[in-house]
Amino acid sequence: MLDRVIRWSLRNRLLVVIASALLMLVGTYTAARMPVDVFPDLTAPTVTVLTEAHGMAPQEVETLVTFPVETAVNGATGVRRVRSSTSQGISIVWVEFDWGTDIFQARQIVNEKLQLVTSGLPDGVPPPVLAPISSIMGEIMLVAVTGEGAVTPMAMRSVADWTLRRRLLAVPGVSQVIPIGGEVKQYQVMVSPERMRAYDVTLADVMRAAEGSNVNASGGVFMDRGQEYLIRGVGRVQSAADIAATVVATRDGVPILIGNVAEVMVGAATKLGDGSVDGAPAVVLSVQKQPDTNTLELTERIDETLTEIQATLPPGMTINRGVFRQAEFIETSVDNVIEALRDGAILVVVILFLFLWSARTTFISVLAIPLSLVVAIFVLKALGITINTMTLGGMAIAIGALVDDAVIDVENVFRRLRENRHLHPADRRPALEVIFLASKEIRAGIVTATLIICIVFLPLFFLSGVEGRMLRPLGIAYIVSILASLAVALTLTPALCAYLLPNAKAMDADEESWVARNLKALYARVLAPLLAHPRAVIAGATVVVLAALAVVPFLGRAFLPEFNEGTLVISALTLPGTSLEESDAMGRRLEQIMLEHPAVVETARRTGRAELDEHAQGVNAAEIDVRLNLDEHEMETVLEELRAELTAVPGTQIT
Repeated sequence: MLDRVIRWSLRNRLLVVIASALLMLVGTYTAARMPVDVFPDLTAPTVTVLTEAHGMAPQEVETLVTFPVETAVNGATGVRRVRSSTSQGISIVWVEFDWGTDIFQARQIVNEKLQLVTSGLPDGVPPPVLAPISSIMGEIMLVAVTGEGAVTPMAMRSVADWTLRRRLLAVPGVSQVIPIGGEVKQYQVMVSPERMRAYDVTLADVMRAAEGSNVNASGGVFMDRGQEYLIRGVGRVQSAADIAATVVATRDGVPILIGNVAEVMVGAATKLGDGSVDGAPAVVLSVQKQPDTNTLELTERIDETLTEIQATLPPGMTINRGVFRQAEFIETSVDNVIEALRDGAILVVVILFLFLWSARTTFISVLAIPLSLVVAIFVLKALGITINTMTLGGMAIAIGALVDDAVIDVENVFRRLRENRHLHPADRRPALEVIFLASKEIRAGIVTATLIICIVFLPLFFLSGVEGRMLRPLGIAYIVSILASLAVALTLTPALCAYLLPNAKAMDADEESWVARNLKALYARVLAPLLAHPRAVIAGATVVVLAALAVVPFLGRAFLPEFNEGTLVISALTLPGTSLEESDAMGRRLEQIMLEHPAVVETARRTGRAELDEHAQGVNAAEIDVRLNLDEHEMETVLEELRAELTAVPGTQIT
């Protein structure tokens, strides 16, 4: 069968070359448009259930809210694990489904189960809600709203909630935007017990009047002389004065207003968390993406939207988009792997030319690299896998092996054509026949070698869980690239040999290249004494193998190597029960200490939790994102210095 493939490629060599050129062009275009991410999508089908229970202690929330929700979803179709986290006023339940479950079907199953729970929740607790669908690598950006001069924290939060968040949620690919920090604007009715007693009004009367003061009503329509008039009762409040003018009760025909028994003002809502940038108050927004979204393209769309919003903000208010950007990490990681691919390809070209000493043979051999990678790109796209550090890593590992099949075939064809050239004209065979026989001669060897290399990577496909999701794309990229290189060696390589080698000037040379001749001579001198002492050679090899095995137990172990993208995430915990004000002051002190370090460019802190957050983090916990400039600093040195400096803050646990 393989003989027929080689013979067909030689007979239809023009078609093979044209098809390969088209494959290169289409593959390059496809690669440029494929999603780029830092890792493969590791998001298991997970549904997050959020239940707000304001004012309830963690113990009550756990017993009355979290446990009923967990009980309802446990055992549902396809559910493999249920986890929960409970804090003051919040219950979060994560329902994980089997890999491959459609996320929309999973949400429907959870939603149906939650219908059984709603009626049994305590009074005042709203029904559970499902969090938006997000990727596990979903936090792609931190955006901060900062202010100078007369800009207040309340103004920053209002812009973040009503302008920035809504505009960002409208960007395709954004799943959630969670603001933290600033002051949430609200109308506050500060009742006076003395005034209520004087007017004979209860607190329940005031609350009932305040609740009913912000309602519009419909009165239907009024028909008059063929005209239709819509009747509306407009009761929405527009200012604190509207609330103050609301009637609570009447005494002897005299209305008693809310303003008579209370002071109505605009104030800040009770905060569950706070935010800052570089130690100054700010509103920090976490932007999360939907699964299977191109992070780089989404970041560009968000940047365009932020630029438009910035032009409409009040004077002194600024959008800071450089706090954390996953796109920068992706670009750095991918660029590093692409550099490795480029350097590997250059080294392959240099080595091939030195050994073959022919530009034509080198060109034919090197073509196997881009063609094999293009085929791998097509397969990755068909399987829905993105370009990421794992897939690029598989291609980088395969670079050296991609040219093996082509080199073996080209070298043997080159040698047989040169031998045929030096025969008597009457004994010479046609060039196509020589190329076919030379390719057939090494066919079994290259096929066997390629299959053995592929078998080595097969165990990756039997890994389960996150490990399998992480490493399987690497194995796919490697194996597909290697098999593609075999196909190239059986089709395009013989076709190009038929076009470029029969009339090459290198065919007139009697000897191999200088490098090949000298290496063969050196190898002959080394090989003779080794063959004369086989037992010593085997014993030495055995000692080396045993020594390597003895070192294995002492090697460090890690799922992934450490990444050095120039950022830090610092977790700061203080004693439970610490107030938000005290935690905020501690966080500012930590930021000030870090900003004094010359390698620290910027800090952004989130203390406690946001109102929409999917984390049950208490106000005693803070998370600080730090951006570094490592041009003149070593990462390990910076870490050691920061650890030493942060010990100056007592009562905290810094990670």
